[in-house]
Amino acid sequence: MVNKNFLTYKNYKVKCAIGKRGINKKKREGDLITPKGTFSIIKVLYRKDRVKGLKTKIPKKVIEKNMGWCDDPRSNKYNQLIKYPFNFNSEKLFRPDNTYDIVLVLDFNMNPIIKNKGSAIFIHIAKEKFNPTKGCIAIKKKDLKEIIKNFDARTKVKIF
Repeated sequence: MVNKNFLTYKNYKVKCAIGKRGINKKKREGDLITPKGTFSIIKVLYRKDRVKGLKTKIPKKVIEKNMGWCDDPRSNKYNQLIKYPFNFNSEKLFRPDNTYDIVLVLDFNMNPIIKNKGSAIFIHIAKEKFNPTKGCIAIKKKDLKEIIKNFDARTKVKIF
C-alpha cells in the first residue's frame, strides 16, 4: 500500500516519494500525479551491472543501453518498452544516476492503453532527498531489493 508518505508491505513500512502533484485520479500524460488505484506489477527491469543477485518471483528483464519507455501519445508504442533509435518522445531507462537500477512496472493504463492517459508508472529508486517524482513511487534501493523478494504475480499495489 502507498500513501503520500509511506509504502507499506505486510510489516515493512518505508518512506517513499510520489508525484509532485500528489495522489489522485490520473487524467493525462505529464500531469505529475501518482494514480490512485490498485495495480499489478507486470515486470521488473534492472541494471545487472549495478544490481547483483536480484531475487523476485516476478518476471525480470535486464535494462540494456538501447532501452526506453515511450511517453509520446502520437506513437503506436505509447506506454510500452521501446528500443533506440526511436522517433518519438521517450524516457531512457539506462541512466547515469541510479534511479532506474531497479524498476517495478505497474499495469497502469495497460489494458487497454488509452492515448494521453499517462505512461510509465513505476516503483523505482528514490533520490537522496526523496524529491517528488513525475508520477512514480520511489523508495530507497535497499528497501526495494528487500520487498521484491516476497512479491509475485498476485502481488497488488494499492495507492490511496
